Amino acid sequence: MSAALRRAETVGEGAPPRHFLDLKDFDTKTLRQMLDAASGFKRAPPLAARPLAGKTLALVFEKPSTRTRVSFEVGMRQLGGDVVVLSAREMQSGRGESVSDTARVLSRYVDAIMLRTDRVSKLHELARHATVPVINGLTDTSHPCQLMADVLTFEEHRGPIAGQVVAWCGDGNNVARSWIEAAVRFGFTLRLATPDALRPPEELVAWARAQGGRIELTDDPEAAVAGARCVVTDAWVSMSDDPNANRHNLLAPYRVDERLMANAKPDAIFMHCLPVKRGEEVTAGVIDGAQSVVWDEAENRLHVQPVFGFVPDDRLCPVNDTRCDFLAALDRQAVH
Repeated sequence: MSAALRRAETVGEGAPPRHFLDLKDFDTKTLRQMLDAASGFKRAPPLAARPLAGKTLALVFEKPSTRTRVSFEVGMRQLGGDVVVLSAREMQSGRGESVSDTARVLSRYVDAIMLRTDRVSKLHELARHATVPVINGLTDTSHPCQLMADVLTFEEHRGPIAGQVVAWCGDGNNVARSWIEAAVRFGFTLRLATPDALRPPEELVAWARAQGGRIELTDDPEAAVAGARCVVTDAWVSMSDDPNANRHNLLAPYRVDERLMANAKPDAIFMHCLPVKRGEEVTAGVIDGAQSVVWDEAENRLHVQPVFGFVPDDRLCPVNDTRCDFLAALDRQAVH
């Protein structure tokens, strides 16, 4: 078993596992190493090498999902690993078992745990008590798995994202918040056009700017999109939102349509994490048009996510190895 995968009690004196909870928890170099590994998996899937053979990932869903479940499950199996899929109604936690007890038990069975929940406090409690890596599959405050796929998608289509301008139009929701963290770590300008009532938290914006992040806030979608290389939006009503709230009236001016896209650079791409309601947050002409890369974006979840439970660190990727051959490192560290 590689050093990155050993349970806490087997590494040093109770060394904690390396969780994947938010992008801001990692430096740029480590995030780049993960993207390099994902790109390598995508270019040449190591079916024969099976680098994750013998590793099991628990997928715990308190919120249902299509893309998260299928991409994690298929991605793990492509690399030789296995998965156990659990929902709240199938677990004792649905009948009152504590998160801490669940974390301790699952840590004895699997090598990493993915949790998708609408309570970030539950994710953090799981991570505090687990002795294996915990992966944030989505919470009410962030969606880092999606952002890693988004950065990979941008760079596949338009080259390095550093120095570019990305425009977000709509609700300052969990995905928007992860875009803020990504802007800091990957060095691009993020313009967020949101209604005042749906802006991202002030403390997150302040953190990003203190870190040197170029974060611009506006209530004018045309100003945000002007000259942007990428335009992003998301559903107006997420699963944890009140569908009867005044969200549609607030967000109608932020719909991404062909007229709004015309303000971006001519080669701008359009992203959406899906699922989508055509005619609400985006028109069919945009999401199904030539500038849309949403299907590549969805596919890239498959390639980036298996890396997160097996995060490269200095033991696997020496500081002077900027390329970070993650597969070779896993092979070198493996205990047969």
